[in-house]
Amino acid sequence: MGDINFDQGTMTVTRSIVCGVVGPCKTESSQKPVPVHATVLEALEKWREASQYIGPDDWVFASRRHRGRKPIWGQAILRKYIRPVAQRVGIQKRFGWHTFRHTFSTLLRSVGTEFKVMQELLRHSSLRSTLDVYTQAISLAKHAAQAAMLALVFASETSPSALA
Repeated sequence: MGDINFDQGTMTVTRSIVCGVVGPCKTESSQKPVPVHATVLEALEKWREASQYIGPDDWVFASRRHRGRKPIWGQAILRKYIRPVAQRVGIQKRFGWHTFRHTFSTLLRSVGTEFKVMQELLRHSSLRSTLDVYTQAISLAKHAAQAAMLALVFASETSPSALA
């Protein structure tokens, strides 16, 4: 659990796993520490207390089958836990782990997060990836933007002093 620094409230991802093979992260940006909210830290602390794999080289969500040397297989977590809960609350659309990254990016933008902050929280090396691939505009934001623009365009019809 050396990836989480509970004292500083940060997480550093220094390794990745693809198809069961552990390797380095893709880019230097993806290895930079990111802040972890106190609510998430509290949940991770409870997880650590219940986990038998808490060494600095153990994975946060370590596999018992692999004695902490590998993480729990992500697809198994989706299949056994996350998708059944999603179905119980009415989510029928199929989704994967990357869906959470897209949602995170879109929600960050919807609350007015600066682009550079979004890029760094998502650990992208390029802002282009953050904006072009991960972030979508939310309908409410589109309606608000249109309303604001129309208020400017039609301001003279509603208020003669608007031109002064």
